[in-house]
Amino acid sequence: MIQAKSGFQGVYPMVYALFGPDGRLHREAMQHQLESMIAAGVHGVAVLGLASEANKLSFDERCMLMQWVVEDLRGRRPLAVTVAEPSIDGQIAFVREAAALGAQWVILQPPPVKAVPDLELVRFFGSVADQVPVPVAIQNAPEYLGVGLSAEGLKSLNRQHPNVKILKLETTAIAVRRILDVTEGAYDVFNGRGGIEIIDTLRAGGVGIIPGGESFDWLTRIFDLMSSGDTAKQDQAERLYHELLPMLVFLMDSIDNFLVYGKRVLGHRLGIPETDVRPPLTPPTTFGLSMAKLYADRLGRAP
Repeated sequence: MIQAKSGFQGVYPMVYALFGPDGRLHREAMQHQLESMIAAGVHGVAVLGLASEANKLSFDERCMLMQWVVEDLRGRRPLAVTVAEPSIDGQIAFVREAAALGAQWVILQPPPVKAVPDLELVRFFGSVADQVPVPVAIQNAPEYLGVGLSAEGLKSLNRQHPNVKILKLETTAIAVRRILDVTEGAYDVFNGRGGIEIIDTLRAGGVGIIPGGESFDWLTRIFDLMSSGDTAKQDQAERLYHELLPMLVFLMDSIDNFLVYGKRVLGHRLGIPETDVRPPLTPPTTFGLSMAKLYADRLGRAP
């Protein structure tokens, strides 16, 4: 059985930012997406990460999107909010706002400054963690963000600031196991990569995943079967994962690819016609759109 020390585990899909024909965030589409996630039994919800296109949203839009998700959740699932403000004071203020609205935990992204030594990142994250009222996760994903902490740096961060107790990674199951070993199990680890290696991540000691929003029901089912402790159910999880994997590989070629086609998979599954990605983006191809429709049909309508 999977048991997180922080109390947070399972599948926390990162909601997509859904826009209307006018290019603005679409309230009803966001509600539809969230209600479908709840109906599928997700264990929590996340917002304002890469899948939410937070880097393309204004400050007011980020606050509005967070507010909408809080209102629509109505406390039915825990909420994790990604925080990407580039300064210590900015992150503290945003975390406090998220906590006041009802976020149970937050995911801090590093400032967008490359080649930062571990010591400076530990100081940055520690300064935020010491001033906020909720558990803190670190998004340690140099593969996508271009900056991150070493495993030794993560160990130091937790020892100096125990409120930092969760990691959001974008890495292999082997790397998950190494980080858990080096940090002596101090962290609860959620992996990403759209759900690729979900089963091996759990075997490595991870407690969950934070994928995109297009296959949340399948991933939730896989997690529940894997965490049951029943061999027959775990075999069923393997079969479901093998069916899902080709689509995950198709989407995770790059973040841009993931957004352009993942949102369209979700749109087909929810019956939402407007699932465009905010510019700049790599325009979809006719073949890519046909593949998104093919995979959506294979997954079936979302709950």
